[in-house]
Amino acid sequence: MSPNGSDRSSRRPMRRKLPQVLTAALILATATGCTYKDFPRLGMPTPVTEEAPRILSLWQGSWAAALVTGALVWGLILWSIIFHRRSRTKIEVPPQTRYNMPIEALYTVVPLIIVSVLFYFTARDESKLLALSEKPAHTVNVVGYQWSWGFNYIENLDGDAKTGAKVPAELETIPDKFQKQFPAGAEGVYDAGIPGTRNPQTGNPGPTLWLPLGEKVRFVLTSRDVIHSFWVVPFLMKQDVIPGHTNSFEVTPTQEGTFLGKCAELCGVDHSRMLFNVKVVSPERYQQHLRELRDQGKTGYIPSGIEQTDPARNAETNQL
Repeated sequence: MSPNGSDRSSRRPMRRKLPQVLTAALILATATGCTYKDFPRLGMPTPVTEEAPRILSLWQGSWAAALVTGALVWGLILWSIIFHRRSRTKIEVPPQTRYNMPIEALYTVVPLIIVSVLFYFTARDESKLLALSEKPAHTVNVVGYQWSWGFNYIENLDGDAKTGAKVPAELETIPDKFQKQFPAGAEGVYDAGIPGTRNPQTGNPGPTLWLPLGEKVRFVLTSRDVIHSFWVVPFLMKQDVIPGHTNSFEVTPTQEGTFLGKCAELCGVDHSRMLFNVKVVSPERYQQHLRELRDQGKTGYIPSGIEQTDPARNAETNQL
């Protein structure tokens, strides 16, 4: 047998096995029923809320899809380099193909399928993460301003539903759909920081937002000046704080501790100083902290933000 014939015959079994190997690798990577805990976090911090694992799972799934796609592309590149390299004994130019409709259709359809799958999972998880309950256990109005944060705890501290029945002027900029779900009789307390504020326990810069363990908290985000972004790092989620527009989302903390937060939107010269802390404690300690703020004279609320126009206030009636 000629050297060329021997070379071609040795390549055929390898060519037939390559698609089988790639298919087996794809099935192995996608058909397992593993949870997010079975994979590395790939740079993400440990989740500390009930909602954060969904974000981490989406992050890990996107990496897995990217690695499978990359392995397939790298495999095809190496296959073409190895099996279509120039032979030492054959120097003629191989047949040239100008058009191949099946291949062109394949590399058009496959990316569309990949993008559609990623879009589906992203839209599914986003709708779950931004869904709001009818009656959250707690509501905190997070106020962003240059260059720090304020927290309005909208709570009924005295247990009397008749006190605080009227929404105060400081919170009137918040749309009615949120106001209707404020706790009955909420007179509330607040805490406001400046860039020089520090957490007394850890020494970390910024004011400290207190949250109860295991209870759902709704954040109502408002700004008094420019666009900021509310980001608690181990929550794995952030949302813009926009003047004249109210954003909101809910979390349920699952781990006690003090965690770092920051503004994730370039908001001006001292953007880097817009830091804060989140302290998750037991529900009993949380209620005690609210009473401590009341005893310090921090009753009522700080101004929540810029007044919204009627179209803006009514633009998101389907959010609840």
